[in-house]
Amino acid sequence: MSENSGEGSQRRIESIGERHGFSADAAREVASALAAGHGSMAQFSHPELGGMGQWSRGGMLMIGDMFNDGLKGRVRALIDDLATLDPAEIAGPATGQGGGSAPKRWWPDELGQPATSGGQNDQLYAVFPAHRRLAIKRGERVTIHDTGDHRIGGASQQQGASRSLSFSTPEGSIVADDLPIVAEY
Repeated sequence: MSENSGEGSQRRIESIGERHGFSADAAREVASALAAGHGSMAQFSHPELGGMGQWSRGGMLMIGDMFNDGLKGRVRALIDDLATLDPAEIAGPATGQGGGSAPKRWWPDELGQPATSGGQNDQLYAVFPAHRRLAIKRGERVTIHDTGDHRIGGASQQQGASRSLSFSTPEGSIVADDLPIVAEY
């Protein structure tokens, strides 16, 4: 039965992709990224999607082909439709195709599974809202930050010479380096 429901999920993913003019492969890439981001965030890379991109629930979307507004609108519609699916439902078929797997654990075990994780600018991050913690890995150094009352929705692209990660919250952007460090490994 689970195989049939997996096939049904796969067909729904492919149908949504087709409806927005994308291949099954591009749709599976987004579905896999959504599953890895627990339905609230996705980081993907596929030529049909404008290259590398990020999406987070609440409206943030960036694609590599940043001046192609038509493509950005189609990618947004694809992701918004796929995000209505249950992340647990899409995780099985998407990862079964060789796509998004659980991130390799580099943070302390006591933090458990992150709500979202990813990387940019040669840095990795993982967000743990239940513990009010943000883990950042730069090279071999891991720092754990206290997020306080901030509800982090996703990483923002940093421009310029700064290598600090910036995160979106309902109250606006916060810079990781502005959050207090509570542990270092």
